[in-house]
Amino acid sequence: MADQLLFNPRSYDPAHFDPETRRLLRATVDWFEDRGKRRLIEDYRSRAWLADFLAFAAKEGLFATFLTPASAADGHQDKRWDTARIAALNEIFGFYGLDYWYAWQVTVLGLGPVWQSDNETARARAAELLSQGEVFAFGLSEKAHGADIYSTDMLLEPDGDGGFRATGSKYYIGNGNAAGLVSVFGRRTDVEGPDGYVFFAADSRHPAYHLVKNVVDSSKYVSEFRLEDYPVAAEDVLHTGRAAFDAALNTVNVGKFNLCTASIGICEHAMYEAVTHAQNRILYGRPVTAFPHVRRELTDAYVRLVGMKLFSDRAVDYFRSAGPDDRRYLLFNPMTKMKVTTEGEKVIDLMWDVIAAKGFEKDTYFAQAATEIRGLPKLEGTVHVNLALILKFMGNHLLNPAEYAPVPTRRDAADDAFLFRQGPARGLGTIRFHDWRAAYDAFGHLPNVARLREQADALCEFVTTAAPDEDQSRDLDLLLAVGQLFALVVHGQLILEQAGLTSLDEDVLDELFAVLVRDYSAHAVELHGKDSATADQQRWALSAVRRPVIDTDRSARVWQRVEALAGAYEMAP
Repeated sequence: MADQLLFNPRSYDPAHFDPETRRLLRATVDWFEDRGKRRLIEDYRSRAWLADFLAFAAKEGLFATFLTPASAADGHQDKRWDTARIAALNEIFGFYGLDYWYAWQVTVLGLGPVWQSDNETARARAAELLSQGEVFAFGLSEKAHGADIYSTDMLLEPDGDGGFRATGSKYYIGNGNAAGLVSVFGRRTDVEGPDGYVFFAADSRHPAYHLVKNVVDSSKYVSEFRLEDYPVAAEDVLHTGRAAFDAALNTVNVGKFNLCTASIGICEHAMYEAVTHAQNRILYGRPVTAFPHVRRELTDAYVRLVGMKLFSDRAVDYFRSAGPDDRRYLLFNPMTKMKVTTEGEKVIDLMWDVIAAKGFEKDTYFAQAATEIRGLPKLEGTVHVNLALILKFMGNHLLNPAEYAPVPTRRDAADDAFLFRQGPARGLGTIRFHDWRAAYDAFGHLPNVARLREQADALCEFVTTAAPDEDQSRDLDLLLAVGQLFALVVHGQLILEQAGLTSLDEDVLDELFAVLVRDYSAHAVELHGKDSATADQQRWALSAVRRPVIDTDRSARVWQRVEALAGAYEMAP
């Protein structure tokens, strides 16, 4: 029987979605399965451009259906921006290969400034290009400045006719070789400061658009391109001034969320391979899975993966229920980007320790999974950037709860229109949250949930009695250690909320929280060792260390779930 917590192409039936969404998700799975593992791996190794995949997506109207908001759908009832089904597709793409996901992800980013724009001509053009199967690109970062949009060297000089001539380079721009529309960020030469920012639409096929190279050795086309005296007409301008700055950050808010579910898909496929191999590998007359340390590593990998899914699924609900008066998603979004993707790295590492040399073999999915899982924490902002962002919410989240109506599970066929009218990208420190304690209290009877709750309460004490002083607030190394502790509290909160909504097996939940208790203790020890940690902070750090509650019978029952994954899925040759 298939594990209901993990994606398995053999049994996948997204019955909770509407008929057209179900059809497209299942058609995508079938396309990959019909193609087979050999072709999947060979295309990855040969760095082949994704022409056949994009042809399939165009034929099915996949990107057009999933990435056209209702406001631009011209009455097409199946077209909408629905984060729940977008997350499902991310997971599928990750399961089969990050190259496919990447072409989709940078299309999402390229569309962000367009769907936030009031330029109806550009919006109509984008909708038509999507319907034709085109992909999009997001021209933000530059070789000299990265994503530091304050320092852009893409310069727009007024042409005297209401338009501009754009000259400059962009670097690390996915789909830059093929995009029907590239959303490009630049600044005017005649206006100083933020009022001079401009977001405009460019065409990669225009003679003034020069493709320099693919900067990575991959099927992903992560381009460097240069515009030379590129004509930007008034109908190409998407945003000007501070609105262009906000459009850049708000686009990343939308696209950042996709990284968590891609990471989940990668880990799921790799887990089927790893457990099957370990179960069938005989050492010293016994299966590898008979060794206690192997069972512990695979069990830890499994419960971490389940935690990734639970957190991400619950975060979808907050994303879809967001509005001007409820911006809690702005915490949960960098959490999915930072915490879930780094959990994915841990899952792969745990399994790799078990399967060892097998993880390098060219006929496995695992070999590419072990490489690609590293990229996700480093896209759309590094782990450090997102941890620093998360810290902005810590005081209000831990100590200053507000009343909110309960957020339901959101799988309804609704358009998530607010994502394209998020407004100014500021005021994060004023955002309020519901009381995190309620989720922990609901499962307080589980010993490791109770133990992590003790550690979370201790963090509240730290914030009120031993928080970093003014000098330490400039020590990002110290602050990031504190951020890791806070992230674990939030991670546990949404996992528990989703566990309650889905009636999760409590053995799995308590086993997962045993892992999280160990993680919290490790981060507390790390804080203790920081150069600038005060004596009070050092004492607090050691006092927050806890040992998880061990239950060998519980662990054995969870291991049975892991062991059952052996042979549960193997991609067709």
